Amino acid sequence: MLDLMMVRLPEIVIIIYAISILLYFIDFIDQNRKVNRIAFRLLSIVWILQTIFLFLYMLRAGRFPVLTLFEGLYFYSWVLITLSLAIHRILKVDFTVFFTNILGFSIMAIHAFAPFQRPTEAMAEQLVSELLFIHITMAILSYGAFTLSFVFSALYLLQYKLLKEKKWQKRLWRLSDLAKLEKISYVLNIIGVPMLLLSLILGLQWAFIKLPYFQWYDLKIIGSFLLLIVYSLILYLHRKKEIFGRKLALWNTAAFFIILINFFLVSRLSNFHIWHY
Repeated sequence: MLDLMMVRLPEIVIIIYAISILLYFIDFIDQNRKVNRIAFRLLSIVWILQTIFLFLYMLRAGRFPVLTLFEGLYFYSWVLITLSLAIHRILKVDFTVFFTNILGFSIMAIHAFAPFQRPTEAMAEQLVSELLFIHITMAILSYGAFTLSFVFSALYLLQYKLLKEKKWQKRLWRLSDLAKLEKISYVLNIIGVPMLLLSLILGLQWAFIKLPYFQWYDLKIIGSFLLLIVYSLILYLHRKKEIFGRKLALWNTAAFFIILINFFLVSRLSNFHIWHY
């Protein structure tokens, strides 16, 4: 019974998720508040079902599910939905949920149709370490913060374009003002950078303890530190008032593509990272 639920639940989630995204798209085009409310409720159901699946997976595996790319994608998708729902409730910024969950749905779809990866007993024994779990979890949470920062930057660029072209539509007023979009994006970066830094420190500590041969020049390590440097530089330049507004949004957008490359491509080229398998 549990195995059947583990198979069917993600399929149900994908269907409801797709309907929710479709309704958000209709609201984005036609400015329909009723459709927006229905979409939000469906997305809340998706979050509940995802949380149930996460709990069942933990119950079945006896651990927190972040050891493989298969598991990491699911947790990343769950983090994006959780953050988007929370920010929507707290800050009331329209279209945040829509744009964030286009990314979340894409990640969930990759997870749903990816081949299932079960760590071998030897791998599981090697990887059962509190340091490792905290390292991976904090890394994914920082990616979630950076992803939302990208979404707010994208909304900033859209709002900027509408204002410049003097398109006074209802959509313009629902996007919130430029200053608020910029501030939220910046705050999310402030949250993401220290989380990523702590994640890297814990990951390096685990590698020194567990791995017989540790390579500093591993592509995953280089990619992660490059990501940390880029986002730290963005924070520094913003504080120095050298980049702000549209330029800051463009920098955030460029940095997000480094995240995608580091998460999906570089992890597979790593010599020791578990998501290489």
